Formats: sequence, structure tokens, C-alpha cells
Amino acid sequence: MSKTSAATAPQKGRTVAIITMFFIFAMISFVTNMAAPFGNIWGFRYEWAGMAGNLMNFTAYLFMGIPAGNMLIKYGYKKTALIALAVGAIGLTIQLLSSYVGGDVVVFGGETDNPTYLNLFIYLLGALVCGVCVCMLNTVVNPMLNLLGGGGNKGNQLIQTGGSLNSLSGTLTPMLVGVLVGTLTKETSMSAVAPLVITGIIIFVAAFIVISFIKIEEPQKNLKKMTFEHSPFSFRHCTLGIIAIFFYVGVEIGIPGELNAWISREPFEGAAAVAGSLAALYWLLMLCGRFLSSIISGKVSTRLQLIVVSAVAMALLLIAITLPEEITFHSPEIPALNITSGLVPMKCLFLFLCGICTSVMWGGIFNLATEGLGKYTAKASGLFMTMVVGGGIMPFIQDWIGRNFGYVNSYWLVLAMVGYIFFYAVIGSKNVNTDIPVDDIDEDQVLNAG
Repeated sequence: MSKTSAATAPQKGRTVAIITMFFIFAMISFVTNMAAPFGNIWGFRYEWAGMAGNLMNFTAYLFMGIPAGNMLIKYGYKKTALIALAVGAIGLTIQLLSSYVGGDVVVFGGETDNPTYLNLFIYLLGALVCGVCVCMLNTVVNPMLNLLGGGGNKGNQLIQTGGSLNSLSGTLTPMLVGVLVGTLTKETSMSAVAPLVITGIIIFVAAFIVISFIKIEEPQKNLKKMTFEHSPFSFRHCTLGIIAIFFYVGVEIGIPGELNAWISREPFEGAAAVAGSLAALYWLLMLCGRFLSSIISGKVSTRLQLIVVSAVAMALLLIAITLPEEITFHSPEIPALNITSGLVPMKCLFLFLCGICTSVMWGGIFNLATEGLGKYTAKASGLFMTMVVGGGIMPFIQDWIGRNFGYVNSYWLVLAMVGYIFFYAVIGSKNVNTDIPVDDIDEDQVLNAG
């Protein structure tokens, strides 16, 4: 083989791996963002169930994060991804069954006021299984993209590019649910969104088949042979970053999730299509923010980006909380998508804008917290996934605050979490444990090296 051909082969393999990880990034958001709009269906009848699916989805991270990190070491990135896709198809199938097992009358009462909750329990089981899926996928995609980019600003650039597709998928999911559901009533059931769930199952199966035939070399081939004298917790910046991820996911899910619940119940009297479209604007702005970050990350440091966006997010949240509700604007009317027009509090505009800021936080925190970890990166990724449970716990707490003290007041909790992220960007992200040997991966261990 000529030198040119030898150089082209590794580059081709690297490109295939990057594209595959981008696709997985989109699938993560597709599944995760079903929880909040689906929760509105259940929560319309039972208030306590509104964020229950989301809680189950993220609870899976609590007990699956560390095992998922260990799976990377034992089975590698590709096999872990395939297992995750199979689990995802099963989880969505279980959620689909919740529309039919026992009949919708069991869920929503209908002719009886004594429901058995069987359908709801089946749905929550499906949400938990889907949570296991996205936990494993997240464990694979983030460290792999960071390593493929060589860490630093370039690693962050790949994560932000993949995050752009993640946000695109996240934008479409609540909007599609809103279009399928239309106006929420006590008779609305999961069968209304069955087409979306079936589509998800088909995508997972297709992805499993395609990735099975793609050759992806492992970026850390010799992990099983390495000795781990320390743990990721030995690094202060990693430990504080793990806490930051816990709060960040609570922020990312809590802002649009509570907004969806608020608009569904108060100003629009159950207009799920309107609520879904408004929440989708947040994810659309996340898409714009990540796309912009993917362009500038090669030149602008990750730390500076995180400092700026967390500071701006705090300012936007303060305005949203304190702005009088009487100040409103008209939401756009799109008959083709069953989206109706109506007065929306101007507060919502500033919550939408937070999407630009939160867009770069995940990649920024992960990039900074794993910088200089070397062989400990895979284990750190598992710990990060464990802390993603914050996306279930914190929005659940926020929803409780919203129902008892007002939806707008619940955003004080979000403001406090963003404040911690600002602290991490300014102070906590500095690696003060550079004396710990990490046996950094050399070029021979990186994807497709000769």
C-alpha cells in the first residue's frame, strides 16, 4: 500500500466514526425530549405524573452511568452503542404498549372514576428502559468525539457540532407531539402519539443494522490492559464538573419542560400544539447556539465560552422572573401544523433565549472536566452519565415548586443552578492535579492509527 493510501484509510475511518457519533447524538435528543410532552398527556389527568416519565428517564442514569463506563472498557464503543440501540427499541415498544394494554379507559377514567394506573405504570417502565438506552449512548458519544478531536478546543468543536444535530432533533420532537395531540383533554391518550413512537422504533432498528456493518476502530484500544491507580474523583476539576453536569441537565430540561407545562395549563387552556411549538423554539435556539459554537470553538476557548453564556443566562433568567406577566406578545399561527395564535407572556421570550446559552454548556463542561484525564476518561464518562439524573430530579423539584408557588417562581431554582455553572467556568474548571500520572493516549492509540 502506498503512503497516500495508508494515510487515507485512517482518515476515512475517522470520518465514518465521527458521522456515526453525530447520528447517535441526534437519537439521544429524539428519545429524551419525548418525556416532557408525553408527560403533559399523563399530567393533564394526574398532576403528579406530569414529570414522572422524565424522572424515570433520567433515574436510569443514576444506576446505569458507572456500568456504562465499564462497558466501554470491556466491550468498546461500537458494541456498547449497539446494545444501547437494541435497548432503546425495546423501551419505545413498551411505551407504545401503554396505549393499548388495559385500554385507554384504565388510564383516563372515561366511564369509571376508579382507574388502575396499569397503562401509566407500563409507560413509566418504558421511559426507564429508554433512559438506560440514552445513558449508554451518551457514555459512548461524548468521550469518543472528544478523543477524535484530540481534546481541547478541537474536541469541544466536535461535541458542539454533534450537539447541533442533537438540538435539531430536540426541536422537532415536542413540535411533532404538539401537532399529533392538538388540544389536550382528559380523553387524550398515548395512542395519539403512536406514529411518533413507531417512527422511533424503526429508526433504532435501522441504526442498529447500519452501525453493525460499519467498521469503527476504538479510540482507546488498550484500556483493558491499563492499571488505574486513581479515579476521576482524584481530579478536582473533574469532580466539580460532575456536579456541574448534574445541575446543567436540570437546567436544560427544566427550562422548556416547565414552560411547556405552564403554557399547556394556563394561558392556552390545554393547547398542547402551542406549548409544544413554544418549547421547540428553545431547542431551535440551542441548535443555533451549538452551530455557532462549532464554528468558533477552534479559536475561542471552551472556558471563555462557558463563562460568557452562563453569565448571560443568569441575566436572562432574572429578566424573565421579574418581568410583569401583563406584558405579552402574540404567538404565530400556523394552521398547517395545527398551531393556534394567542397571547403569550413576554417572559417566555427570555426563557427561549436561554437556549442559546445552554446550547454550549454540556460540551463545555464535559470538555473542561475531562481535560488531562488520559486513561481515566472512560470512567469519568460513566460518572458524568450517572449525574445526568439531575435532568430528572431537578425538573421534578422545579415542577413541584411551579405547581405550589407559581410556574415563574420555579425558575429561581434554575437561576441558582446556572450560578454554580458560572462558578465552575471561572474557578472550578482549572486542573490543579497535573501531578497525577494519566498515561495520556498517544497517537498509536487514537482511532485508526497505524
